[in-house]
Amino acid sequence: MERYDNPPLSGWAALCLRPASENPLVRGRVEAILRRVREQGDTALRELSLEIDRRPLDAIEVSQEEIAAACAGVSDAVKQAVAAAERNIRAFHEAQQPREVSVQTAPGVRCIQRPVPIGKVGLYIPGGTAPLFSTVLMLAVPARIAGCPEVVLCTPTGRDGRVNAEVLYTASYCGVQRIFKLGGAQAVAAMAYGTQTVPKVDKIFGPGNQYVTTAKQLLSAGTVAIDMPAGPSEVMVIADDATPPAFAAADLLSQAEHGPDSQVMLVCDSAATADAVQREVQRQTEALPRADFALQALGKSRCIIFSSEEQTVAFANAYAPEHLIISTREPWRIADRITAAGSVFVGAWTPESAGDYASGTNHTLPTCGWARSFSGVNLDSYYRKMTLQEITSEGLRGLAGTIVTMAQAEGLQAHAQAVQIRTAYGEE
Repeated sequence: MERYDNPPLSGWAALCLRPASENPLVRGRVEAILRRVREQGDTALRELSLEIDRRPLDAIEVSQEEIAAACAGVSDAVKQAVAAAERNIRAFHEAQQPREVSVQTAPGVRCIQRPVPIGKVGLYIPGGTAPLFSTVLMLAVPARIAGCPEVVLCTPTGRDGRVNAEVLYTASYCGVQRIFKLGGAQAVAAMAYGTQTVPKVDKIFGPGNQYVTTAKQLLSAGTVAIDMPAGPSEVMVIADDATPPAFAAADLLSQAEHGPDSQVMLVCDSAATADAVQREVQRQTEALPRADFALQALGKSRCIIFSSEEQTVAFANAYAPEHLIISTREPWRIADRITAAGSVFVGAWTPESAGDYASGTNHTLPTCGWARSFSGVNLDSYYRKMTLQEITSEGLRGLAGTIVTMAQAEGLQAHAQAVQIRTAYGEE
C-alpha cells in the first residue's frame, strides 16, 4: 500500500481516485452485446454463451428439478446460516415500510403520496470465482417484503454448466419465482429488453463486474431503471492506537480478496499505527486462499496518516467509501460527523463482514464516490411513490388565481383555461 503523511488538501482529489476507470474497449463490447440481445433474443444468448463462456446453453431457465437437487445438496449448516441471516435482514427491512401520506394543503385540496411496489424486478447475482448467495438475501428479501408481483434472477453457471447450489437454495428459500443461467452484460440485456424466455423487468438490482456495471449504466439511460451505479468493492478503515492491528488488517483484506480491482484505504493517526497494521496485513495475506487477488488490490490501495481528527473526517467524506469501518477509541465522535458513506461500521467489534452477511443491513451499496448522492439498496428501492390529488369546486376556486397567474406568466394559456372553464361553469 502506498503511504501518504498528512497530504495537503490540494492532493486529496487524486487520492480519492478509484483504480477502475471507464474502458472504451469494454463499453464497445457491451454495446455490441446489448444490440445482439435486443435484436436476436434467446439466439443471441446461446451464441454469446459459446463465444464468451465456451459452453453451450441448452436450457436458459433453471428447472424445478435442478432447484430441488441443489437444495438437497446444500449442507444443513449453510441452510441454518441462511435462515438466521434472513431473519435479521427481514427484521431490519420490515421496519423500513413506507406509509401513505395524505395532506390537505388548502381548503378543499387533498394531496396524497402512495407507495406502490415495482411490478417486475430483476436480480443479478455474480458468479465467477465467488458465487454470492448472500446477495440473493440482500435483494430478494426486500423485494418480497415490498410485495413486488414478479421477481426473476439471473446468475452465471460454473464451469460445469450448473448454477451454484447455495445460490439456487437461497433463491428458492426467498421465494424467487424464476431463475436463469445467464451472466455478464447479456444477462442484464435479457432482463432489460426481454427475450423469448426471459421476461422484461422494470428495474434491475445487483452488483457485477465491469461488463455488468457498464451494461446497467447504458441501459439506465432509457430502457430500464437500476438500483445504483456500482463498481468494484471498496473499504476505508479508520484506526488509531486503540485499534487491534489484526482487526484492521482483517477488515482491509476482507475487501481486497474480492478481486484485483477492489480498493482498500487505511487512515491512521500515526506512523506507528500504520506500521503495525501493514505488518499484520502482510502476515495475514500469506495465509489467504485468494492471496493473489488481495495482493493485486493492495497494490492499488493507500495508507494515509492524518494528525488531526478533523482532517480524517473531512477526507472520509471526500472519499465517500462504500464501506467505512471506524475502529478507534471513541468511534462515535467520528461516526456522527460522517455524511458520505454507503454503510458505516462503528467500533472495533463491528467487522464489515457482519454487514455482508447477517447483521441485517443491506450490502448492496454505492461505490466509486457515489455514496455522496446514492443510498444503498433498501426497502424504498422496491417502491415508486405515486401522487394523487382531489380538489373540490370550492378548493379549485381558492387556487384559481394562483394557477391562472402563473400559467399566463409562463405563456401557457391552455393551462389557465383548464381552470377558468371550470370556475366559470354554471355561472352563465
